[in-house]
Amino acid sequence: MERKRPVGKKRIAMLASGRGSNFQAVIDAVAAGDIPAICVGLVTDNPKAYAIERARSAGIPVTVVDYARFPSKAAYEEALLAAMRNCRADLFVLAGYMRILGAGIVHEFSGRMMNIHPALLPAFAGLHAQRQAVEYGVKVAGCTVHLVDEGMDTGPIVVQRCVPVLPDDDESTLADRILVEEHKALPYAVKLFCEDRLEVVDRRVQVR
Repeated sequence: MERKRPVGKKRIAMLASGRGSNFQAVIDAVAAGDIPAICVGLVTDNPKAYAIERARSAGIPVTVVDYARFPSKAAYEEALLAAMRNCRADLFVLAGYMRILGAGIVHEFSGRMMNIHPALLPAFAGLHAQRQAVEYGVKVAGCTVHLVDEGMDTGPIVVQRCVPVLPDDDESTLADRILVEEHKALPYAVKLFCEDRLEVVDRRVQVR
């Protein structure tokens, strides 16, 4: 059964591949009334993702598009695109979704997809951002919420939050400290979108 959309609220859908703690942070903010939206679905490429349990506990429909079951990336992305279209979402939120989206998906939902990355972009894009930060010796790290484009973590920046990098940090301890800020930054960015307060001018995101 389709979840009814309250008047004036956006439809958001989430993409996640793993434990889904950022997914949980967003749906908690929606449930608390902090984000004027309804979460209409979770789409995952991983049938074992813990995010699925989080979605089911919240009564959110789940669509599994298992990457391992497709003969090619193109076939997978065709199925993923169909699943995303079926959500009929105003915004797609990538919360620990571990695959780069193809150009066709990016173009179809341009300006309507956000991603959370555990680094202060454009520094340390890609995998193991926290490890990259520790190995490079930076004094400050953090997280970035950005709109999705065709590049790897290259889209216009919506929100960034900082944490100190301590002398005895390793990848794990820094990741834990950054995650606390991720759980604040992502719901806030989604809130801004759902309140129609974001505008992109010359790739700079302005908050109205």
